[in-house]
Amino acid sequence: MSIPKDSKIFVAGHRGMVGSAIVRRLAAGGYDNVITRSRSELDLLDQQAVHAFMQAQKPDYIFLAAAKVGGIAANNTYRADFIYQNLMVQANVIQAAHEAGVNRLLFLGSSCIYPRDCPQPIHEEYLLTGPLEQTNEPYAIAKIAGIKVCESYNRQYGRQYVSVMPTNLYGPNDTYDLNNSHVLPALLRKAHEAKLRGDAVLPVWGSGYPRREFLHVDDMADACVFLMERPQITEGLFNVGCGEDVSIRELAETIRQVVGLDARLEFDASKPDGTPRKLLDVSKMAALGWRSRIGLVEGIRQTFGNEAAFAEMLGSKIPALG
Repeated sequence: MSIPKDSKIFVAGHRGMVGSAIVRRLAAGGYDNVITRSRSELDLLDQQAVHAFMQAQKPDYIFLAAAKVGGIAANNTYRADFIYQNLMVQANVIQAAHEAGVNRLLFLGSSCIYPRDCPQPIHEEYLLTGPLEQTNEPYAIAKIAGIKVCESYNRQYGRQYVSVMPTNLYGPNDTYDLNNSHVLPALLRKAHEAKLRGDAVLPVWGSGYPRREFLHVDDMADACVFLMERPQITEGLFNVGCGEDVSIRELAETIRQVVGLDARLEFDASKPDGTPRKLLDVSKMAALGWRSRIGLVEGIRQTFGNEAAFAEMLGSKIPALG
């Protein structure tokens, strides 16, 4: 069963990596009544503005993909910004959606909601069973609050607000600012620039031993639409991933090969590793009939494209070689 094609669908955060992928997926599925607003048009931190927007538009479905996101460095440095902005955005949107009579909403969380030393793979029921990773605890607490807000509206008001916990995402519209990016785009940019300079070494944060799971954002968007197309959501929390992980060392080596960089990897153990391992149990999504389709090597190749395309995407020019 699909969402009725004439349904009014609001995608909050449509310019971000996940939001833009959801918009693409909706367009591919024939949904042409999609509402979007830029930050200048609608500040989701402004409670009154969000309320007025919802009352005027009264969407049938909402994908809440708007969030302040970043890698280890950004999360650890801007702790107040991460907890405040994420708490406010999700609270404003969810409350305004409820007041406007919206019955179906999908909230984007993060796998960092789970305890730092969680058993692997991570099941949804491990939430709130142990201490969080300290480097991104404020962001994780905000996302946990969002899950509980959705859960509470479901219980008190009978809404169908579902929360999805993606693993580490990458792909189009990712962030490549080295101060704010996640590990995969950061390594991709570093490898690209190291090749242009002819460097003999590719520096990598941490020991290289932590293991991470990576999912292409187009797969994530497909999972989100898949859940919303179901006629009824009976459970509120779903992990979304590919079910396989790699070490940071293996990831860096894969990126080095895709970029064509002839350099050795050099690990900086003075930098934080973060959580030792994060592999999501995705059996709930698999039981519903959804699985990821884009493999890691294929996805990295698609994301990088070629040197000229990647350099243009970064807003830089390839220097003359030789």
